[in-house]
Amino acid sequence: MPSDAVLYQAAALCLTYPDGAFRARLPLLREAAPQLREFTDHAAVTPAPELAAHYVRVFDADDRHSLHLSRWRDDGDPRRGISLVRLEEVYREHGLEFAGAERPDFLPAVLELTARTGDTDLLTGHRDGLERLRSRLSGLGTPYAAVLDAVCAALPAEGTGTARP
Repeated sequence: MPSDAVLYQAAALCLTYPDGAFRARLPLLREAAPQLREFTDHAAVTPAPELAAHYVRVFDADDRHSLHLSRWRDDGDPRRGISLVRLEEVYREHGLEFAGAERPDFLPAVLELTARTGDTDLLTGHRDGLERLRSRLSGLGTPYAAVLDAVCAALPAEGTGTARP
């Protein structure tokens, strides 16, 4: 498991809808992943309804900030469905079944898979999309940009792994 496993797991939690369980985990997230303190400190002082509304505005209301990785590489491509099937196969290769309400390319799910398995290939294979998302979030001025900053900074150097679908 990579030394960044805790960061990847914490980032996965930070990029999910900020419900009551998320708020209860904030102190643990803050201590476990200091790279995310900018975001966790912001989330801790932001009223719950305001944080939830911001999440919806950033990620649900605008496809320009999609947390679905295939959107960044395969958007409009009829092979997108094939990419999603291949992603499900990657989960199975690691002994996991993807059973979430989201698609298997949902960034928090991929981050959790990476944390559990130590396999960074899915993330590095989508590095360009992650960097574009990070750039757009930074341009928007949202605290979620700090989460993507930390994830992108933790990715292994290009060429050190095999890219996956």
